Amino acid sequence: MKDKFIKDQQLKLSRGTIDRRQFMTSVLATGIAVPAALTLAKSAEAATPKKGGHMKAAQGHGSTTDTLDPATFENGYMNNVSYTFNNHLTEVSSNGELIGELAESYESSDAKTWMFNLRKGVEFHNGKTMTPEDVILSLQHHMGEDSKSAAKGLLTQVEEMKQDGSHGVKMVLKNANADFPYIMSDYHLAIRASKDGKVDMLDPKGGTGAYYLNKFEPGVRAEGTRNPNFFKDGSGHFDSYEHLSILDVTARQQALMNGDVYVIDKVSAKTVNLLSRAPNINIKEVTGTLHYTFPMRLDVEPFGNYDLRMALKLSVKRQELVDKVLFGHGALGNDHPISTANRYHHSSLPQREFNPEKAAEHYKKSGHSGPIKLSAADAAFNGAVDAAQLMANSAKECGINIEVVREPKDGYWSNVWNKKGWSACYWGGRPTEDWMFSAAYTNDTEWNDTAWKGTESSKKFNGLVKAAKGELDDAKRRKMYEECQTLVHDDGGTICPMFANYIMGVNKKIVIPENIAANWELDGGKMLERWWFA
Repeated sequence: MKDKFIKDQQLKLSRGTIDRRQFMTSVLATGIAVPAALTLAKSAEAATPKKGGHMKAAQGHGSTTDTLDPATFENGYMNNVSYTFNNHLTEVSSNGELIGELAESYESSDAKTWMFNLRKGVEFHNGKTMTPEDVILSLQHHMGEDSKSAAKGLLTQVEEMKQDGSHGVKMVLKNANADFPYIMSDYHLAIRASKDGKVDMLDPKGGTGAYYLNKFEPGVRAEGTRNPNFFKDGSGHFDSYEHLSILDVTARQQALMNGDVYVIDKVSAKTVNLLSRAPNINIKEVTGTLHYTFPMRLDVEPFGNYDLRMALKLSVKRQELVDKVLFGHGALGNDHPISTANRYHHSSLPQREFNPEKAAEHYKKSGHSGPIKLSAADAAFNGAVDAAQLMANSAKECGINIEVVREPKDGYWSNVWNKKGWSACYWGGRPTEDWMFSAAYTNDTEWNDTAWKGTESSKKFNGLVKAAKGELDDAKRRKMYEECQTLVHDDGGTICPMFANYIMGVNKKIVIPENIAANWELDGGKMLERWWFA
């Protein structure tokens, strides 16, 4: 009882509902000595967010082709920049739970008709108050017949969307989907201000986020200042920020060590131990759904050949990649995108191993000969080129000739990924199986980077994903998603050799909450909203 009382008093002190004098009086009354009471007070006060300061951060993403239109977002840099000035109907909290954001609450009795109850009085940066029309028009931006949005496939399930009352939006789905509120947290689906029945997605003043976006140079930097009218209490602590794109990992880590920036993502696993010795730096590492893939497009020869795909899958030494590319900061992948952190991970699916005999057998059956080009750049992930070369080396043991093509870092996501036949890629993963599959594997998403659409297995897969959406029986749903993972593993075009930890370097001047989200790097992309200066 005494410990609980002290923790309650610490919480009150951290929230500012009592001052240090009141805290000391109450804690000393329990018999705690003065030195111990002071230590407890300092601990609680350190956990209290402080306003102020200019935050500088750098990420190993970004491209000169980036735009402010969330439909075009294709890398983690724009994800983080967007979160500074945009919000969504829902969000994944620092505890990994789905909560309402612009939607105060959401509900459904049948998983088919969903009601989103909007927060009242939320203001866009241009001074306009948010209405249901803003929400509807923002989402419709991704749903048009000519839309090229990466989120288009996520919203094909919406049959009807309309205003319900002065602060409600009702969405009726074609089929039941128990996970639909998660979709509304997708970083593409930002809610923007509308005017005269239209939404200008390129308007930097059209968001509701914690910061005004004052400057944006694609592939270079974004700058902003704190929004004093932000609707979330206890969030958005920095007075201003500068967010840089520094693709070179050495330059990014040097910037952190020199104090030019306070936070970086994608710390090289190769240099984690060295960087952690710096007296001004903390290393923060979390395990989530981040995975590295090498998608083979079935619509580009020779990857439409099942035996060739299987030969390449069997030619990979996965543990070698985890050891030499991730330096142990990750786990084995099994050629599907569902991590052990996901609810319905297929743990009993046999782990695919390096098998030179079977790889050679499938390769011979494929009828292919000559080099197979594999495009890679470290813009995909740290060590992507090294990983590609290791794959080429192990494939050689199977009689397969892989030619590694070193691509330019800048423009990689626009010119290489999702275009060339075989390339390196990373996926932050998604909180639910349906979301991950709908984002990158179903036949109606723009981001189906393997073009896995024409085989019997892919047809079966699409049917299962559709059926599993509305299945409320947990055991049946698990069986469906496990079969989906098996189909991708066996027939799909992705080679997923490893799941990687998020490794971040943080100056000790920055306070990080005890719990941070792992759905994206840097606290689910919301570091600028959730962290503060000591």
